[in-house]
Amino acid sequence: MKTALPILFLIVFFGCKKPAEQYSNLHLIAVQKYQEELNRDYANPISSPLKPEDLATFKALDFFTADENFKVEATLELTPNDPVFEMATTTDRKPLYKRFGIASFSLNGKEYKLSVYQNQQLLLDFEYRNYLFLPFTDAANGHESYKGGRYIDLEIPANNKLIIDFNKAYNPYCAYNSKYSCPLVPSENHLDLEIKAGVKAFNKH
Repeated sequence: MKTALPILFLIVFFGCKKPAEQYSNLHLIAVQKYQEELNRDYANPISSPLKPEDLATFKALDFFTADENFKVEATLELTPNDPVFEMATTTDRKPLYKRFGIASFSLNGKEYKLSVYQNQQLLLDFEYRNYLFLPFTDAANGHESYKGGRYIDLEIPANNKLIIDFNKAYNPYCAYNSKYSCPLVPSENHLDLEIKAGVKAFNKH
């Protein structure tokens, strides 16, 4: 009987709304869940990238207000013949990556393209073999968002359509602690607009 109330609430809550409103609310719930999970990870001394002095006073990350306009459907053009390369990082580390494909999408009435990469070492890990890496920079970097750009985690889609939700963009660990080695965003992945979605800069870094 205890589980019936939440189910009934969802039926009533979403059943009386238009499809567009339902989608908006479901997206907001998904973004809130993502933010809560990220905050838990950063508050946990075992998984947190924060320096001890920052962790001691940590309450929550600063996020842009969730905006469903920053969730886009992209067409993914595969690039199977691209070579494996060493991706530059903030240290001497050179992890091997390969461009998996090029994601084309429309945002605010303009067309954009971003390269999506695949970490070659993770291909050997069953849990992460479908993982795709999307690093990007935008016009808000160095102001409201981290100057070095941000990342989005994706998975290989079942078809050529890829959902990119910038509300789930997060900072490299280097934004919190210089001891980490973080991939630098390739120049081809710069967006000439402000992506006011996802995690904001940490202490103006």
